[in-house]
Amino acid sequence: MEADFWHSRWQEGRIGFHQPDVNSFLKEYWPTLPKLSRVFVPLCGKSLDMLWLASQGHRVIGVELSEIAAQEFFAEQSVQPNVEQCGNFVSYSANNVTILCGDFFDLSTADLDGVAAVFDRAALIALPKDMRKRYAEYLRKLLPDGCQLLLVGMEYDEAALSGPPFNVPWAEVSTLFDHQGELKILSEQKSDARGTPCVERLYHLVYG
Repeated sequence: MEADFWHSRWQEGRIGFHQPDVNSFLKEYWPTLPKLSRVFVPLCGKSLDMLWLASQGHRVIGVELSEIAAQEFFAEQSVQPNVEQCGNFVSYSANNVTILCGDFFDLSTADLDGVAAVFDRAALIALPKDMRKRYAEYLRKLLPDGCQLLLVGMEYDEAALSGPPFNVPWAEVSTLFDHQGELKILSEQKSDARGTPCVERLYHLVYG
């Protein structure tokens, strides 16, 4: 999607994609991973997953187009963040959570220095198909071997719904990521996407 689409969604408060609770997959499966330090959350919005990860002792870095999302994230925690210009991004930071406001594709390896894991709950499924390949390749470019990815995918009947969130079936996830390292399905559950029945899957990838 174009940047203007997401900016307008935040400006108009049309953020049905925002989850009011911590992701259940994250709470169940994150503790099974090795102890990690810095964690990256792409297209993070104002996700409470970042708070949960910080509560587990991680230093969390998210990237998000909209400054409104970053402002609301900290305001809802009654926290005054430190705000500064960092290269291509405006950085909002407090209590071990940093949100870089800007374009994901402007990130550099230096921005993610020390990142040992990624939690993608809403990035891949927010992107149309022609952008998903670019996203997966750019993410790999940014991350070192051994870095771990927990990825939430969604599969549904495209005749019933046009995204976002987009239908990203196992076959596509495999094509995008299987050659990048060791990929496996950890779990799946029945859910719904804007009222349409779907299957959510949790994938685990170790880059290598």
